[in-house]
Amino acid sequence: MLLQVDDVAVAYGDKQVVHGVSLAVDAGEVVALIGHNGAGKSTLLKAIAGTLPPRRGRILFDGADVTRRSVLDHLDRGICYSPQGAQVFPTLSIADNLELGGYTLRSEAEVRKQQERIYELFPILFERRRASAGVLSGGERRMLAMGIALMRSPRLYLLDEPSGGLAPLYVERLFGIIEQINRDLGTAILLVEENLHQALGVARRVYVMGGGRITLQREADSLQDETELRAALSVALERPPTDMAASNP
Repeated sequence: MLLQVDDVAVAYGDKQVVHGVSLAVDAGEVVALIGHNGAGKSTLLKAIAGTLPPRRGRILFDGADVTRRSVLDHLDRGICYSPQGAQVFPTLSIADNLELGGYTLRSEAEVRKQQERIYELFPILFERRRASAGVLSGGERRMLAMGIALMRSPRLYLLDEPSGGLAPLYVERLFGIIEQINRDLGTAILLVEENLHQALGVARRVYVMGGGRITLQREADSLQDETELRAALSVALERPPTDMAASNP
């Protein structure tokens, strides 16, 4: 198992947001994490990425305990994270943004090689490589943010709401690229996504999260009609957190 999350609890100050979550991602696997706003999905990704230390539990990556390791340690091990909002450097060119994404690579030749790989995945970034990131459309900024993360060839890619705020055409293109990243690069992906149709289309397995807990785990192909998934989301939204303790896998 590449990623194993065991009984992880995460809090912001005195407010606990994630309550004893356990999940797993195998090498080369795409896993979707679904839930309503406020369910704790993004908070859990931050804990896995090393930006928010858990209050309880363990996070194992390739068998090593990384629960309280630094973000740089996570990057060195092959864990990369794209948060919501397509965070880029708006005053820099696309090419310079990608170079910054590869700042820890060993040589300039390796940086160039990785840039070429990103341009193959996102041809629009190559076409506009000299343009300032600040003039890109929302979809193009999301592609650039993904490109920055992928410059390090991660083994595990944590991707938070890639479709957020994008037009349907860009969403379709973006999820095609997500499939390509997984298929061609062999990158495992833990995907937080509210677009159920797109999430079920790329994921092998699905976890539903509500009230800071996992309320359902299923193979994605068993949920293709989305009926059980939508029912689980409704239950997660309606039931108080204390009632869901028995639902943890």
